[in-house]
Amino acid sequence: MKIALSASGKDLDNNLDLRFGRSPYFIIYDLDTDQFNIMENRGESSGGGAGIAAAQQLIDESVEAVISSNIGPNAFNLLQSSDIKMYKGNSIPCKLLVEMYKEGKLQEIKESGPSRKGGF
Repeated sequence: MKIALSASGKDLDNNLDLRFGRSPYFIIYDLDTDQFNIMENRGESSGGGAGIAAAQQLIDESVEAVISSNIGPNAFNLLQSSDIKMYKGNSIPCKLLVEMYKEGKLQEIKESGPSRKGGF
């Protein structure tokens, strides 16, 4: 099973980036192998639709869960319709959030955050 974290940097020691659509990177973590890959977020620099671009990128990677914080309505609906669960994280190292996910300690996001309309 693969999970994705919106990350501020290129390794698990970096903190979670709270902005889903505008995070610079995604960490794709495979829970079966404990291996991870870093992906640049294609939506980060778009003028609008950053969340949708980010969500589609993670759908294409076949992730089953996302750990982030602020997920706008369009990205939320796209992830939800693809049966991807979303979990709320804080600005702490991603490696801690992976452990918290494994232990079932993260809160599932049940509704979208506000739309930023291309804003940061």
